Amino acid sequence: MPTHATPTRTMNAIRLHEHGGPEVLRLEEVPVPEPGPGEVLVRVHAVGLNPPDWYAREGMPDVPPEFKPSFRLPLIPGTDASGVVAAVASDVRDLAVGDEVFGLLRFPASLQGGAYAEYVTAPVSDLARKPAAVDHVHAAALPMSGLTAWQFLIEVGHDHPSPFQEAPHRPMPLGDGTTVLVNGAAGGVGHLALQLAKWRGAHVIGVASGAHASFLSELGADRFIDYTKDRPEDVVRDVDLVLDAVGGPRSRRFLRTVKRGGSLYPVYFGEFDDEENEKLGVTVTGTQVRSNGTQLAELGRLLAAGTIRVAIDSTFPLADAAAAHERAARGHIQGKIVLTVA
Repeated sequence: MPTHATPTRTMNAIRLHEHGGPEVLRLEEVPVPEPGPGEVLVRVHAVGLNPPDWYAREGMPDVPPEFKPSFRLPLIPGTDASGVVAAVASDVRDLAVGDEVFGLLRFPASLQGGAYAEYVTAPVSDLARKPAAVDHVHAAALPMSGLTAWQFLIEVGHDHPSPFQEAPHRPMPLGDGTTVLVNGAAGGVGHLALQLAKWRGAHVIGVASGAHASFLSELGADRFIDYTKDRPEDVVRDVDLVLDAVGGPRSRRFLRTVKRGGSLYPVYFGEFDDEENEKLGVTVTGTQVRSNGTQLAELGRLLAAGTIRVAIDSTFPLADAAAAHERAARGHIQGKIVLTVA
């Protein structure tokens, strides 16, 4: 049984009873969950939106059955939360009621992290203490995108195999003399990856649409390519590393921009030919982001120090989750979309 049980038994949460468009997201009154062993109950202040939220809502129609996780409906989506500890399980020593925390919850084991709610349970190991200098909205925007950028570029931090490849992902050392191209540089993962590469001393090329030029320049991009005017694969050569935050089937076009001995990291794995990669001398590899409170604490310190920043595209109240998903579907997001919980 948890200690310091929450004073309320029910809460507002966004649930879906069927898969479909944003309209299936419904605000309902549901029981407050109870933390199990090694878990705490968090009073949620803000929730970061991520692509897995709409994949779960849609039922992942494009994912092959062998990769598709099981969904138990009705489900409460959401994996990125920032809030205050409201109760702790009896075996928890590292956190106490009143502590401010944020985290990527139970990913990738579950796409139903339950964060679109007033309360959510979370394993202590998935959480980091929220720095006092960072508000809940910015803290909630960081976990999945920040950890994706960190685990692709800085340190994987786990030895779980990727479902998409046999080879383990080993980030390339970055520093002076390293050139990194980030495709989708204005989005959640992209704008954080650009800043982490700069922090490590790399020369960074950002690819996005023209509307994001000044934004990426402010974040430290050394060169900007507007993909609506120039195809990066036509105007860039000899980069050490491409982080393709868009990824997918078209990721292969970036092979020609990479020098022999370089790497291409598609965040959403695409269609590649191992023989072609080997002939070009390019390592194509990726990983699957995983919850990691220790790494998130490091990212939190960089955020609190102003070394990196998280851009907020827009915020919506929890009750307007459907409108937030509609915003996401329109694309061209600058940074992150966040739900606020009163």
